[in-house]
Amino acid sequence: MQDVGSPKITTPAISPLAGEPIKRADAERLAGVLKAFADPARLRLLSLIQSSPSGEASVSDLTAPLGLSQPTVSHHLRILTEAGLLEREKRGVWVYYRLLPSAIAGVADLLTPPRKRAMKKAR
Repeated sequence: MQDVGSPKITTPAISPLAGEPIKRADAERLAGVLKAFADPARLRLLSLIQSSPSGEASVSDLTAPLGLSQPTVSHHLRILTEAGLLEREKRGVWVYYRLLPSAIAGVADLLTPPRKRAMKKAR
């Protein structure tokens, strides 16, 4: 197994909802990740990959369910990978994509107000 893609964008440590100003660079990084989420085809890709029996999928597995061409699906997968939401692994001539649950949980945590986060952790 050869890992051919690792996350390039990291989310900031401070939430924009933490009650203190977020630094410009952190805001730009978070905006890049949120832009990757902000497309219906990409949201469907995340859902299709997560719901696949093996938790991974190749471009050929995703084109028909989305009704998009292979180059378009590859483009969306590249954006999600560069945002750090997916990882990719090359096996022979195929590349398989998997969700990075920790990255998605990190974004969700940043967008959860601090009080709700504290209540969630107390449970």
